[in-house]
Amino acid sequence: MRTYDLTPFYRSTVGFDRLFNLLDQAGTDGSPGYPPYNIERTGENAYRITVAVSGFAKDELSIVAKENTLTIKGEKVANENSKSEVLYRGIAARAFERAFQLADFVQVKDASLENGLLHVDLVREIPEAKKPRQIAINAGAAKAQVIESSVAA
Repeated sequence: MRTYDLTPFYRSTVGFDRLFNLLDQAGTDGSPGYPPYNIERTGENAYRITVAVSGFAKDELSIVAKENTLTIKGEKVANENSKSEVLYRGIAARAFERAFQLADFVQVKDASLENGLLHVDLVREIPEAKKPRQIAINAGAAKAQVIESSVAA
């Protein structure tokens, strides 16, 4: 795979740090396949991320939304009280951390855990000041305004 060095751009640009960080992350294969997840659109401005977290309890999962990044972590608590001996471990119980880059104005609305699936509902709420607005066109002829100026003598 090709690698690109973006270091010269860091020195000659201001305010594009987030863009270059995204490019750096896209170039690396830093996202393992565990745990699997789905991203779906549930409405015009609504999304849902579903992460398969079977075997994890609610208190072993954490969801953190900071700036434009959503991070889901899972850490299994060791059960030392169990008197049984595991002969074969086929169910993954390893810790994980999965990060998602969110677009501007996307916020976490709700999270739920059911049947081993963690559902995180997202909504994009664009502020009124950022939404496009319709400008009315007047039907009458516009009169030119004359600004008088006085000449200093």
